[in-house]
Amino acid sequence: AVLLLPSMSSLRTAALGPWAEADPVLKAQATLALDLHAPVRAQEQLQAPCPQPGRPAKPALLPHTHIKAKSLTTPEGRAILLHSITHIELNAIDLALDVVWRFAGMPEAFYTDWVRIAQEEAKHFTLLRNHLVGMGYDYGDFPAHNSLWDMAERTQGDLLARIGIVPRTMEARGLDASPGVKNKLVSAGDHEGGKILDIILEEEIGHVAAGNRWYRYLCTQRGLDPVRTYAELIAQYDAPKLRPPFNMAARRLAGFEEAELAALS
Repeated sequence: AVLLLPSMSSLRTAALGPWAEADPVLKAQATLALDLHAPVRAQEQLQAPCPQPGRPAKPALLPHTHIKAKSLTTPEGRAILLHSITHIELNAIDLALDVVWRFAGMPEAFYTDWVRIAQEEAKHFTLLRNHLVGMGYDYGDFPAHNSLWDMAERTQGDLLARIGIVPRTMEARGLDASPGVKNKLVSAGDHEGGKILDIILEEEIGHVAAGNRWYRYLCTQRGLDPVRTYAELIAQYDAPKLRPPFNMAARRLAGFEEAELAALS
């Protein structure tokens, strides 16, 4: 008799596992364990097992205006700053996985790109969380905000809006902010934190570049002008206004065109 083995889970179905996982450490581990060689099944329409990605009971999520910073001359102040970045990286895992399972019908390379990005975000989360633990704190010890995931919910009906706003706006803001945050940490004596931010910046340039590449792919497919469409998306979805300083060198490396950089100023 021939043993009929169950067909391998597709990469897109497998992405729902870590997406739905509530424990942040297990979420990162499950993301890193995803097999990039699994069949993608780009056309499959998938349903999530829960309305939102899995989240731990802590941190408490507050409006970002309620999040208080403390002086970086104190260990607690540095931990609060690192905690906020750790929280962004956890959200970024979910954002990348969400794009993989939610949006069908893209080329296979699109899905492997975003799984690879989710795995780098999981690595960043793990590096930051381990650093926090080394300082005597942990992820969940301080409140955090939910503005990244709010934007994911607003754009869940249109892949162009999701890619246009999340990697190219929210993550690109991270490129702009990173040098200043790194300098603050290093000036306060946290050289290890500074090193981690260097790793993150280098890899986030690649994430924003993937966002730019697939945004242009979608614009071309729909016959849209990328610069004008971006301005329309920002207005339509009430995305955060970008404020200087801009990290123009990192933005150029991430594939923003000169017309887009000129529009920033």
